[in-house]
Amino acid sequence: MKKIGVLTSGGDAPGMNAAIRAVVRYGIFAGMEVVGIERGYAGLLEGKFVPMSMRSVSDIIQRGGTILRTARCLEFKTKEGQDAGVAQLKKEGIEGLIVIGGDGSFMGAKAVSERGFPAIGIPGTIDNDLAYTDYTLGFDTACNTILDAINKIRDTMSSHERVSIVEVMGRHCGDLALYAGLGGGAEVIIVPEHKIDIERIVERLRASKERGKLSGIVVLAEGAGKADDVAEQIKARSNLSIRTTVLGHLQRGGAPSMKDRYLGTCWGVHAVKLLEKGIGNRIVGIRNNQIYDMDIVEGCAMKKKFDLDLYNMAGIVAR
Repeated sequence: MKKIGVLTSGGDAPGMNAAIRAVVRYGIFAGMEVVGIERGYAGLLEGKFVPMSMRSVSDIIQRGGTILRTARCLEFKTKEGQDAGVAQLKKEGIEGLIVIGGDGSFMGAKAVSERGFPAIGIPGTIDNDLAYTDYTLGFDTACNTILDAINKIRDTMSSHERVSIVEVMGRHCGDLALYAGLGGGAEVIIVPEHKIDIERIVERLRASKERGKLSGIVVLAEGAGKADDVAEQIKARSNLSIRTTVLGHLQRGGAPSMKDRYLGTCWGVHAVKLLEKGIGNRIVGIRNNQIYDMDIVEGCAMKKKFDLDLYNMAGIVAR
């Protein structure tokens, strides 16, 4: 291949810029032209193509977000939109596409692949909700952002002898709540994969207070409920002093961690190497600490399994 394209799609995630940088620099090293596509699939349909150079990706590895920007695109979910997207790529002379994004973005890459156009997916989403890879780009940074917030909230809750419910992202996958809650010593972790039991939560918080703990932290994934609603249910069943904090988009921003810079760089290079060999229709990931790739159709069909053993362990060590 002599000319490849790269785009970021869906929600932004720390580490996307590291992946873009790696794609551009390794692509040029391999003798390719690299074209950035702005605003994801929406920009693809609009022909937002930008030639990339070594210098165009200078000083971005430490930046959060994505320099190519991103957008949702309902049109690309249609057959007509997908056909138009492939036509735009061919018109520009692009021979292979690298897509950095989550499951929705991979559906677009899969559609492009099914039309005979080589596409490679790089998992970029803070939710860690893709089953084929142990970690996704941005997850580690988001966990550390949440952990920093929990540490600060814990100081205030201890000072006032209160319980704080910290609502984090995760509509369908509770990994952010689970891993950050475990690292932050949360007394209770609430995830969408596990049915909420208010009576048990109240019992655990009461027991924690009776053992002399000055504060309580409940980490709640947004897909399992709203912080204010859970707080009201706890208040109705106890005399605990409750406060709520919704972290929101704070979790998506900020400088990527070393791990996300490492993954973004390794995955970007791996994706280009696949296209360099004429291989498409793959998604890259990490399994058992090894960078690897697999068929995009097979990978997208895999169902995420919640780590119930880790969840139970987190509950035990937080007592």
